[in-house]
Amino acid sequence: MNDRTPHQPQPAPRSASGLTPRPVPQPLALLLTPEGRALLHEVRDTDPARELAVATRLRREHPAELVSAALGQARLRQRAAAKFGAEDAGRMFFTPNGVEQSTRASVAAYRAGRLKELGVTSVADLCCGIGGDAIALARAGIRVLAVDRDPLTAATARANAEALGLAALIEVREADVTEVDTSGYDAVFVDPARRGGRGRVFDPEAYSPPLSWAITAARGAPRAALKIAPGIPHEAVPGDAEAEWISDGGDVKEAVLWFGTGLPAAPSRPGPGADSEPGSEPDPGPGTVRATLLPGPRTLLSRGLPDPAVRPPGRYLYEPDGAVIRAHLVAEVAERLDGGLIDPTIAYVTADEHRPTPYATAYEITDRLPFNVKKLKALLRERQVGTLTVKKRGSAVEPEELRRKALPKPHGSASVTVFLTRVAGAPTMLLGHPVR
Repeated sequence: MNDRTPHQPQPAPRSASGLTPRPVPQPLALLLTPEGRALLHEVRDTDPARELAVATRLRREHPAELVSAALGQARLRQRAAAKFGAEDAGRMFFTPNGVEQSTRASVAAYRAGRLKELGVTSVADLCCGIGGDAIALARAGIRVLAVDRDPLTAATARANAEALGLAALIEVREADVTEVDTSGYDAVFVDPARRGGRGRVFDPEAYSPPLSWAITAARGAPRAALKIAPGIPHEAVPGDAEAEWISDGGDVKEAVLWFGTGLPAAPSRPGPGADSEPGSEPDPGPGTVRATLLPGPRTLLSRGLPDPAVRPPGRYLYEPDGAVIRAHLVAEVAERLDGGLIDPTIAYVTADEHRPTPYATAYEITDRLPFNVKKLKALLRERQVGTLTVKKRGSAVEPEELRRKALPKPHGSASVTVFLTRVAGAPTMLLGHPVR
């Protein structure tokens, strides 16, 4: 058994406030030593399938606890690369919950940019987690107080600020966010925990801290942004907030409640990427609803349009981006396309002409069939289809089940997209292909 003792952790540096942080929890403290950092570099590209062999070899020269911590951190860094990029993830430190709950870097950078455009120079980042949002804010030139009550999480955020050279702009404080004085900051950002012991939490009042507390904190600041789940009901959005739904690469990532965006210092127009008819854009502020698509950004603003008319499927079917659907802005997209809905309860827009838009994916429809697996199977065989993409909205049929039954084996090189949906209330299959 190896009894070698690793290098002792270095004394904790003094924070920006002049206070000495509490001791760094193990095993993070081990990884911050020279031996720990060298071992992290050595195992950074370890294949998970070879971990046991690598661990056995390394334990001959390093303490078992340090080897386990380094390999675990290497796994987390590999997972985090999808959110933070390989370069940053390879320098940062993570916890399992931190990787899972962190904001994607592109989304955090967009949000930080909006705060910067609003004239914000300092932010109290409450429930900062491992520091992903604090990093984006600091890179925008904003001074940050990052607060989290969990000792390991706060220590990880502090280590990340140091690792990325942002410690001069980020002060990390281990504290209960409900007890922190934020009066000296231009804005408050709150990202309540939305996971509990049994998984994801859907009730906003079960967030930690509850959404009602976060809203009260936001109203007490000049400006504020509250990150919430994208599935929040619209009726739960406060009347004095601006609501924004954000997607990245077509995936809906979050919703944000903004407070103070209508103050005089705010831009008189929605800012870069905003996209509404000229002269019709509502000023940012209470009651504004927007959908923002990344990369871009491209932002669609609500104009309070009535629901689109229902009409028979035309030549083209448009699938709105998820952020557009969550923000209830399908009518704004339908108007741009001179289109209508195929069913009053389904967010598919149909039109006779193709009009490119960043807010929806266009498909050219070739066939319309009542739902019938045998007919679909025969059609796919006749068309020599080898790749079948199944999308559904308003159907109880599982895509994978239909794919297995309708195309048990490839018939050729053709590809088809089938939409399982309703048309005027009737179960329907629409076949087509994306417009390139």
